[in-house]
Amino acid sequence: MTSITLTVNGEPITATIPPRLHLADFLRDHLGLTGTHLGCEHGVCGACTVRLDGAIVRGCLVLAVQADCCTVETIEGLSDSGEVADLQHAFAARNALQCGYCTPGMVMTAQDFLLHAPADASRAAIREHLSGNYCRCTGYEAIVDAVETTLNARRTS
Repeated sequence: MTSITLTVNGEPITATIPPRLHLADFLRDHLGLTGTHLGCEHGVCGACTVRLDGAIVRGCLVLAVQADCCTVETIEGLSDSGEVADLQHAFAARNALQCGYCTPGMVMTAQDFLLHAPADASRAAIREHLSGNYCRCTGYEAIVDAVETTLNARRTS
């Protein structure tokens, strides 16, 4: 067992965990933050996307011990803070979610795009940034619409 200390969604956390526990499993099973979904568990689908010290990562590829002394933000944290409220509204308004399984990881990745993209970013740039997140239901068009709508709204505010 290994002791770790980290900040998750603004809350300091200390835990004793098995050294090979993945960050996604730690968030879900130890902290009850089930918005971090497990899909492929190979880093391919993006369902487990979280922020680690400001960078998006695949929670299934990061060991929890690697997050020791780091800051982790999950979809619950971004949602509770209001950071993604406009993006969540755009997802709903543009019907960019159906089964919802990919949605938390997709919103995390889309928010990362919105934070770093130029205001005149193209739909192709949105698609490229989201390309590591799989959605089996929507066909992506509505997701790209939602991100583009949010980008345009943030540009004018």
